[in-house]
Amino acid sequence: MSREYPIIAVTGSSGAGTTTVRRSFERMFLREDVHAAMVDGDAFHRYTRDDLKRIFREEPERKDELSHFAVEANLLDRLEGLFIEYGEHGAGTFRHYIHAEDKQKIEAGYRVGTFTEWQSLPCGTDLLFYEGLHGGLVTQEYDIARHVDLLVGVAPTMNLEWIQKIDRDTKLRGYSQEAVIDTILGRMDDYVRYIQPQFSRTHINFQRVPTVDTSNPFEVQDIPTDSESFVVIRFRDPSTVDFPWLLAMIKDSFMTRPHTLVVPGARMSLAMELILAPLVRHLLSQRRFR
Repeated sequence: MSREYPIIAVTGSSGAGTTTVRRSFERMFLREDVHAAMVDGDAFHRYTRDDLKRIFREEPERKDELSHFAVEANLLDRLEGLFIEYGEHGAGTFRHYIHAEDKQKIEAGYRVGTFTEWQSLPCGTDLLFYEGLHGGLVTQEYDIARHVDLLVGVAPTMNLEWIQKIDRDTKLRGYSQEAVIDTILGRMDDYVRYIQPQFSRTHINFQRVPTVDTSNPFEVQDIPTDSESFVVIRFRDPSTVDFPWLLAMIKDSFMTRPHTLVVPGARMSLAMELILAPLVRHLLSQRRFR
């Protein structure tokens, strides 16, 4: 049944490229005059950076247990509560996690690795947009995926994902390459347990595949450019997709399976616009107004 307040979630690992997809949605919302409540999944981490440092110092055996992927390290009850409240009433509370690139908030006095105060979502929004790690999570205790009307996965090939994360965390967040690699390896179990299963629940997956050598992702190297990659797009329900139209509109695109479209990396933004904009319009046209 259609809901008055739809929810869109973009889910994927840290460094996968979900922020790029978020920016595409933001441009789309601006063009379509859609007023979205934007929520960042990092805001639902349980601990500040200093909290984690203290825990790891006092209880070093918990380091792998408390990766950002893990259920124990996140306020998933609040995230699911937000999705329920927004879906029913168009309301809820959220906050921000401060990253090194959040210059405005740092200038306002916030420290990197901390949170802003909880606050109410803006009134009168058309939909909720979530970008983060757990938009499609299902565990014995939580079923966040069932509250999402459009679930989009961003899952580049594993080596490319690691290259992107190393590049971002060393250049933008000031970590050493060794520290980033330790983080990647330390949370691998949680990645397999909590992140990868979400890509089987998504309505659409975007997976960027490089056409250059990325066989050693821990070697210092540039991120493959869009022109050096393809994007594999998988649809859960291919019966709803006009593949002949997409193939005609996206030059050099082709199909590999009945539910899979492949486009040149340089045309990913165009593909997203052609695929996702009609879905957003459909969600809003089906809103159940009281």
